[in-house]
Amino acid sequence: MEKYRILVADDEPIERQVVNKKINSFFPDQVEVFLAENGLQAVDLYEENDCMIAILDIAMPGMNGLEAAKAIRSRYNNARIIFLTAYDDFSYAKKAIEVRALDYLLKPGSDEDLINVLEQAFMLCDAAKERQTQEKNAYSDSECAGEEVNVPDVDCAYCAKDSDSPNVFIKNVRGYIEDNYTEDIALQDIAGTFGYSDVYFCKLFKQNFGMNFIAYLNDFRIDIAKKLLADPEINIKDISVKAGYRDANYFTRLFKRKTGKTPSEYRSGVIVS
Repeated sequence: MEKYRILVADDEPIERQVVNKKINSFFPDQVEVFLAENGLQAVDLYEENDCMIAILDIAMPGMNGLEAAKAIRSRYNNARIIFLTAYDDFSYAKKAIEVRALDYLLKPGSDEDLINVLEQAFMLCDAAKERQTQEKNAYSDSECAGEEVNVPDVDCAYCAKDSDSPNVFIKNVRGYIEDNYTEDIALQDIAGTFGYSDVYFCKLFKQNFGMNFIAYLNDFRIDIAKKLLADPEINIKDISVKAGYRDANYFTRLFKRKTGKTPSEYRSGVIVS
């Protein structure tokens, strides 16, 4: 499996290593992390290593994080940019939106926030890769058949075309998740279903739900798993699948991170009580 290549840029050596250690501990064997000590080096390393995700501090010597983000975005439209900074300033947050940053996290922040936004970035990377594969296959098939490729209309069964009102948005998104949580839902899929771009959907979701999409989806799935764990007849591997997770080991790690207990420990407490 291809690893997610992540750039971490911070002028403080200890900060760089702390973030590096957190990422590698939560996503072992899934990531390759590259470290930069300023914005200029960040841009160079991002390009040299064909990175997918950039985690940037703002206050760095020479080229700051916002300038580095702008340079990266100008060259790589699909870059997933995350700011991790001590600067709690609206003007900086506004500029982060302008470069289509996934999130603007404040130091020291929680591990949960960092993990959630990285999982969201991974989903976007996977969706982009899948889209490229489909487009390549479609192009190949069309060449062989000598026909044009027709893009199907978006299925907007859940869409409210005439309204972006919070109540309608929340109701329809919840309905979609309730109907599809057992599937491998990618952010790109749900955004497309509702007729939004990935970035705009991310922003709209966070405004209406108070968290990002992957955090909400994981919370929803964990709640489903908790209910299933009350039935001792269902084994934990089957529960992970029924809750929407194909990898039982990942499900166990996530469940413990969310609840403080492994699924087995949680089940024991539920059955005893």
